[in-house]
Amino acid sequence: MINQPLPTSSLQAYQMNDKKFQLTDEDLILRFQSGDENAYSEIVSRYRDRLVNFIFRFMNDFDQAEDLAQDTLLKVYTHKHYYKNIAKFSTWIYTIASNLAKTELRKKKNRKTSSLSNMGLDDKEYDLPAADKKTDSETDNEFLGKKIQYAIDKLPENFKTVAILRDVQELSYEDISNILNVPLGTVKSRINRARIQLQEELKNFL
Repeated sequence: MINQPLPTSSLQAYQMNDKKFQLTDEDLILRFQSGDENAYSEIVSRYRDRLVNFIFRFMNDFDQAEDLAQDTLLKVYTHKHYYKNIAKFSTWIYTIASNLAKTELRKKKNRKTSSLSNMGLDDKEYDLPAADKKTDSETDNEFLGKKIQYAIDKLPENFKTVAILRDVQELSYEDISNILNVPLGTVKSRINRARIQLQEELKNFL
């Protein structure tokens, strides 16, 4: 259902190069609410990769990010009439994705706590070295990427959310304020504090 390709005529209608003919996200969801399944397919095309990238920054697990992105798009499908044309569609869909990611993080944390409480002294995990050799440049980039993700993971949840929405997804302060339902000034303050904490964590590696 989600990955069903669009007919050529529909693709031309939704993906014309001339931007004045390009349907907005809000146009698409309204068409979908009216029964146009092709409009939903175009929403999936526009948002799937963006959602995976967004959720990955929360979960640090690509497979889980893909699953939650799929769950988000499924919820858009099953709850399409919950969207009201008084806010941006992007605000609505990122709110859904953010809530799903936070719920899964809490479950993950509870499972980890439970697992650690039952772990014996000999129950340890070890990372096996990679079988293939990598160049110094690839190793450095991978190490840096892991450090950045590690620094993001260490942020308190309210700082992590705004940092991802602003600096990864590049959403406006106003959109973030609407997604999180907090005042604009609070959003700006959290972003500044999140950036300071990230810089402190990364200053020895950048």
